[in-house]
Amino acid sequence: MFAASSLTNAFAAEAAAFTHRTGQQTTFSFAGSQELVAQVQQGAPADVVATADLPTMRRLPGSASARVFARNRLVIVTPRGNPRHVEGLRDLARAGVVVVLAAPAVPAGRYAAQALAAAGVTVHPKSLEDNVRGVLTKVQLGEADAGIVYASDAKSATRDVTTIPIPGAPVASYPVLVLHPAGAAFAEFLLSAQGQAILARFGFLPPR
Repeated sequence: MFAASSLTNAFAAEAAAFTHRTGQQTTFSFAGSQELVAQVQQGAPADVVATADLPTMRRLPGSASARVFARNRLVIVTPRGNPRHVEGLRDLARAGVVVVLAAPAVPAGRYAAQALAAAGVTVHPKSLEDNVRGVLTKVQLGEADAGIVYASDAKSATRDVTTIPIPGAPVASYPVLVLHPAGAAFAEFLLSAQGQAILARFGFLPPR
């Protein structure tokens, strides 16, 4: 199973529940959506691929059969306690505020760029990460004053970060594509009531 890095915690729980229900084992490879799709295009074996956006998924043959199984909101995260007093996107452009973002090729990076552009805010990030978990990690470690991640990522790190909502930010849609029949049962499980309840517990929104 190839899955976007923002699904790491949720899919670990999904796999445990899926195995308990079906007896089938699952093995995951987590990375940025763009990296996963590139690996599949180069022939890497995968039964299922789940990305954090539709445009990246559409690079794969057969993507018309992909189904959205979850959505996610963008948020700002800061080190716990918000020492730089970040209250919104405009504060990310303040002098002295160190910001990290996902790279433009990463869905989270593209969504963040859209949110910043809509707010008329220009940010010069200290680094552009290959996946959204890289952004979260740098904020957790205190290597950045703020970053833009998904709400599910922030929820996974509530002891380490403070979360600031981004009103009107783009909502990410997560599609899943079955590449081999062996993966069909897991894809169906994600869309089941039990699978959806697990995703909600980890901060994801329903498909619609």
